[in-house]
Amino acid sequence: MNIGIILVGSFFLLLCLRVPVAASMGIASVLGMVYAGYGVSMLATVFYSAIAKYSLLAIPFFILAGVIMDYAGISKRLINFINACVGHTRGGLAVVTVIVACFFAAISGSGPATVAAIGGVLIPAMQKNGYDKNFATAIVASSGGIGMVIPPSIPFVIYAMLAEQSVGTMFMAGIIPGILMGVAFSVTALIYMRNDKNVVTREKASDAEIWKTFKDAIWGILAPVIILGGIYGGVFTPTEAAGVAVVYALLVGVFIYKEIDLKAMVNMFKDAAVSSGIIMYIMGTAGAFTWILTTTGIAGKLSNGLLGISDNGTVLMLIMMLIFMIAGCFVDSASGFYLFLPILLPVVKDIEFSVYAFGVLATVNFAIGQITPPVGSNLFVACNIANVTMKDLVSRVWPFLLAGCIVLILMVFFPVIITGLPTLLGLS
Repeated sequence: MNIGIILVGSFFLLLCLRVPVAASMGIASVLGMVYAGYGVSMLATVFYSAIAKYSLLAIPFFILAGVIMDYAGISKRLINFINACVGHTRGGLAVVTVIVACFFAAISGSGPATVAAIGGVLIPAMQKNGYDKNFATAIVASSGGIGMVIPPSIPFVIYAMLAEQSVGTMFMAGIIPGILMGVAFSVTALIYMRNDKNVVTREKASDAEIWKTFKDAIWGILAPVIILGGIYGGVFTPTEAAGVAVVYALLVGVFIYKEIDLKAMVNMFKDAAVSSGIIMYIMGTAGAFTWILTTTGIAGKLSNGLLGISDNGTVLMLIMMLIFMIAGCFVDSASGFYLFLPILLPVVKDIEFSVYAFGVLATVNFAIGQITPPVGSNLFVACNIANVTMKDLVSRVWPFLLAGCIVLILMVFFPVIITGLPTLLGLS
């Protein structure tokens, strides 16, 4: 029996049996190694080599920084400030949700973390102001996906490591696409809400109130400025920036906002450790799966097969986007990158498409996947926060899925949206 059938077949069989993705990849990798004659002992070596990368240190640090910012009350202060600015317009709270998600994403770099941080505050607030509960939950879940695209982004770190590209350049490439997704989701929400007479709008805030909330939120607003400014100013590397983000978050939470005590510190380190452990385990098993794909020549054969479909670069790019779109419905970004990059990256280079643009496009696909059944991680987090059913939530999330797909198609045909800023700054 062909090793490819054993490897890929066992993986998808286990997924169909509802085995977690990381475990499915690990078991499939072991079966592949045994069949190929490498033995089970090889798994530990490959697992370790997959995660023993300096650049990957940024992941647990950014996760910890996001958790600390949440415990420090950054999210609620950002909400108060943005709400004071635009909350008086019809659908204003929906726009507040998107903008706050963009800000918090620039701190945490994680979609589910962003949903968890802002959902507990904004979903009840929108309900109180007449918003449909399912719609409120849908926009929180959708906006959380922007966390994967707005830098610093954990998927960008993983992609840059696998593709051997600059993390800093990947971060810069994601700024415009992230803002574009935010605009698209805001417009979608406003269109959806334009005829909803149940929505209650607040009185326009005074200049004094706006200034007061701004002063209260300034330390949260400064976080992404310090992180990204330090990277592009050459003060520190992206990995060092993650450590700086943790120190900054602790200083703000303990000494400025004074909302973090010893008990909170224990809980937030525990939360960050659990999240980091899950991601690293996924990357280890995915790394083993990728190693089998490449060492046995399966990845090369699949790449050549894809190139044989068409000699049109746009057609091939659309096919690859469809692959990522389908994959994003079932696997997370880390697993998806490890699974498909060995196959698709050679194709991207062959058609001379920007590797950075491809990374952003793939990440946007996975961001859309976070709000796409059956696995959409943001949907599950939002359902748990709001206590709504997946069925009811999906009926409200489709306009945001459509908006995300439109943004994706625009970037496929006009990759300058992604590459323009890095090129302008001489980074690519």
